[in-house]
Amino acid sequence: MSWKNVEIEKRGPLAIVTMDRKEKLNAFNPTLMREMTEVARSFHGDQETQAVVLTGPKDYFSAGADLTDTEMWQMDGLTDVQLRDRFYLGVRLSEAWETMPQITVCAIEKLAVGAGVALPLACDWRVMGKGAYLYVPEIKIGLNLQWGAQPRLTRLVGPARAKRIIILCERMYADQALDWGLVDEVAEDGQAKEKAIELALRSTEMPAAAVRMVKEAVNATANALNHVASYADADQSWLTSTMSAAREARKNFGSK
Repeated sequence: MSWKNVEIEKRGPLAIVTMDRKEKLNAFNPTLMREMTEVARSFHGDQETQAVVLTGPKDYFSAGADLTDTEMWQMDGLTDVQLRDRFYLGVRLSEAWETMPQITVCAIEKLAVGAGVALPLACDWRVMGKGAYLYVPEIKIGLNLQWGAQPRLTRLVGPARAKRIIILCERMYADQALDWGLVDEVAEDGQAKEKAIELALRSTEMPAAAVRMVKEAVNATANALNHVASYADADQSWLTSTMSAAREARKNFGSK
């Protein structure tokens, strides 16, 4: 199977998924979200692949949601069910990556913004380039943090730090992200992918069935209340996106 924005390279028990929209710094539009969901689901029944590295081009991971994409924000002519389905694209994408049986490692270079932070949070481990930064600006455009990212973020850094990241919209560079537990390794710039591959390959040296069982058990323990905390986060984004303040914020955000 082939996709427009995604390439998969197989190296024995390892798969490397490169997300490259080739425009707008890998900003997520509905097409990219659907493809990345299909890619994740293609591994669910894969008994040969034991680890998956998710990466982007060397110059960036993702600039977040594409605020200029017509399909992303156009609401006229759609039924309520169609609109709700569109707002849940990111939720399903993150769930598909989180529930993959393989160990997943995300390699982040340069920048990861908004949705580009939410997806890595659904992976098992994260590696950042030394000069890269994370940035969650959803509140600036009048939206809540969705895709199930809020409980995942809170679990990793604790409630006070989660509030600071989400509410104050501060850029977080690699050393701080490592200190706060958001990432697991920091690599030299341009080497995040190789460090992620190294980490992923170490997991493939372990008995595959045991690794899958432990991953599922740890996720079941750590994520037990995640759905309770975030089951309606896409509905909340749908609601807040229609507010006048949010519409004005989206219009002005890209010009600042």
